Amino acid sequence: MTCSKLIAFLSVIIVLSEPVNSQSSDGELGFSSKVEVWRHSRLQVLRAEDSTALVPFTTDGCSGGMSAAWGSLARTFPWFARVFAHEAPWHDCCVVHDRAYHLGGEVPDAEAGFRARLKADKDLRMCVQGVADGQAAVLAQQFDSTPEDVTAAIYFVADRMYDAVRVGGLPCSGLPWRWGYGWPQCF
Repeated sequence: MTCSKLIAFLSVIIVLSEPVNSQSSDGELGFSSKVEVWRHSRLQVLRAEDSTALVPFTTDGCSGGMSAAWGSLARTFPWFARVFAHEAPWHDCCVVHDRAYHLGGEVPDAEAGFRARLKADKDLRMCVQGVADGQAAVLAQQFDSTPEDVTAAIYFVADRMYDAVRVGGLPCSGLPWRWGYGWPQCF
C-alpha cells in the first residue's frame, strides 16, 4: 500500500471513529474534523496550481451505484418500473449534491470547504426528507403503503445517504464521487 493510500485509508478510519461535527464547547474542531480540513487544504493546493483545470460537470445521479441499480432494476423488471419509476424519487437531490461536490466549494479555503461539504451533505439529507414530506401520500398509493411508512422509509434512506456521503465523500480520497471530483486526484 502506498503512503498516499494509507493516509486516505487512515483518514476514513479516523472520520468513522468520531462524530461528524465534533467540536468542543468553545467551537474548536474535533480531531476527525481537523483531519478532514487537512484533506481540504490538499485540495486547495491543487486548485491553486496554474496547470490545474476544472473538468466539465458530470453526474451519476445518486452515487455509490444507487441510481445505476435503480435504473437496472427498472429495465429488468417492468413491475419495478411501474411501481417505483426509472429513477428514485429523490434523484434530483443527488444531482444538486453532485454540483456542490464537483467544484469542491465556492471559496478556495480549507475550512470553508469543510463547512461547504458539511452543508451540502445536510442539504442532501433535507432534500430527500423533503420528498417524503411533500409526496408521502402519492408515493404511499404508488407503493401500496401508508404515508407514515413511506415517510419513515425515506427518512431512513436519507439518514443512510448522509452517513455514506460523510464517509465516502472526503476530498482527496481517490474516489470518483469525492468532494472536488471536478479537479484532478489529490491523494
